[in-house]
Amino acid sequence: MFAERLERARKAAGLSMKALGGEIGLSANAIKKYEHGEAMPSSSNLLKLAKALDVRTEYFFRPTKVQLEGVEYRKRASTPKKTLARINGDVLDQAERWYELLEFYPDSVKPIPEFSLPEALPEKVETLEQAEALAILMREEWDLGLNPIHDMIDTMEAKGIMIITTDVETDKKFDGLAGNIGPTPVVVISTSQSGDRQRFTLAHELGHLVVHGRLADDIDEEKACNLFAGAFLLPKQALIDHLGESRRYIEPRELFMLKHEYGISMLAILYRAGQCGIITESTQRGLFMSFSKKGWRTEEPGKPYEQETTYLLKQLVYRALGEEYIGESKAAELLGLSVSSFHKERKLEVLSAATAN
Repeated sequence: MFAERLERARKAAGLSMKALGGEIGLSANAIKKYEHGEAMPSSSNLLKLAKALDVRTEYFFRPTKVQLEGVEYRKRASTPKKTLARINGDVLDQAERWYELLEFYPDSVKPIPEFSLPEALPEKVETLEQAEALAILMREEWDLGLNPIHDMIDTMEAKGIMIITTDVETDKKFDGLAGNIGPTPVVVISTSQSGDRQRFTLAHELGHLVVHGRLADDIDEEKACNLFAGAFLLPKQALIDHLGESRRYIEPRELFMLKHEYGISMLAILYRAGQCGIITESTQRGLFMSFSKKGWRTEEPGKPYEQETTYLLKQLVYRALGEEYIGESKAAELLGLSVSSFHKERKLEVLSAATAN
């Protein structure tokens, strides 16, 4: 157990055996022996390892072990393997804490629902355009109507999808990944992305859950999921209500306002306007060219759309603490905090200090 966890933590920190050894005053060979299970560190070296790898010492001996399966990355071709290893390590650490927490809840209490797809979904999707109808069907089944979805993370978590955010620095070469732990779908998004990009990733990965195994052989799943994501975030009828059924030109300010109302990028709205037949291909192409000249394909104007975050793990830790399923020390461990830091947070002392300043 210790050897495997040490290796994973080292890779998650992006360190070689030599670099880790150098940080704590040991040779690379000593680290190698630890990772191969040929030796165990002394208590003092264990503390140094935990500090260098930014984990609590309990991490190395945590009994819960999960397996993330069916992983699909939304990444760029240039994403380094070392970066993916760091992301994978971070995700597994968070997922393990999730499942350890859930094990403390009694069988009679179900703190999160079990994910299931609506029975109304068609068995076969024969055309790419049907992805639009699937998005509307999912909105109807989840009672979302055609209004903006203000919190994608909360919407998906409420249906039993585990959302994990990773702070691993990716130089914007990674958007997210999807997989599953047992029957639970897991979606991971990067905190280095803007809010509208996070939301599109979440909707895209939801699309994979919906269309997987249903697409005809000649349909590209990535294209289907992109169409699903756009339609889920900004339904066709809602877009027509805002822009009209047919336009000769769309003002950039209109796109900007729609972006901040529906949480979808200006560029993605342009794609949607073309998909919905509101503008012609030539009009869309001209607007794309204008975006390129202004540099808006790289960075859109105005303040970025606000990022989303998940509070569910923290909420369930405090719920478990309040119900005395766990103690303060275990709560701190599950949240990755020192006991003293957790105690201050629990007593709202951090908020009080911030207000005083």
